[in-house]
Amino acid sequence: MAQEYKLILKHADEPGYTPDIECYLRHGGYDALKKALAIQPKDLADGKKLSGPEQIRQDVMTSGLRGRGGAGFSCGLKWSFVDRKSGKPIYLICNADESEPGTFKDRQIMHKDPHQLIEGMIISCFANDVKLAYIYIRGEMPEGAKILNRAIKEAREKNFLGKNILGTGYDLEIYVHRGAGAYICGEETGLIESLEGKRPYPRIKPPYFPAVLGLWMCPT
Repeated sequence: MAQEYKLILKHADEPGYTPDIECYLRHGGYDALKKALAIQPKDLADGKKLSGPEQIRQDVMTSGLRGRGGAGFSCGLKWSFVDRKSGKPIYLICNADESEPGTFKDRQIMHKDPHQLIEGMIISCFANDVKLAYIYIRGEMPEGAKILNRAIKEAREKNFLGKNILGTGYDLEIYVHRGAGAYICGEETGLIESLEGKRPYPRIKPPYFPAVLGLWMCPT
């Protein structure tokens, strides 16, 4: 019989594990963020330097990290599509709408280990020069929204969020946005339309690829 190896829910299913920040810190929480923020520029052979965020993007591409959706899309490849030359702000959205009936893979993380989600978002935001991020959560998940808002508050109190995170000069805010229960909001462009306060009609692709023209027509 194959042995199950838990990665995402490694600690969450342990007896006595709670979703508060102190428990998360005792289990090594936010150590990865501290490591990411401390990465120094790397000298290249041509005399140029590779910044910390660029090194993180390179590592994620090399790692083969993939999304948890059915397509298993490459995270590094998705990041590589982001338009970094537009001069517009870059946004990050966590799609926690999970509108497929009987699906609870995202809810498990939000309820049991919300700080793992938040830490991952902060590292992703730092790697992509994002200053504002959103968690779009299904309206029928009031408890999940409550847990996430509490976790964000705890992270801000520890200076993992907000102004000048851990003295690095990096600023980031994350907000929870509750949807209204529309099934189509699981589709990324429909979700973006909803987040902008519109009806969640999916956009035509091309040209509206979120990494180029996403939230408020900015790279997302």
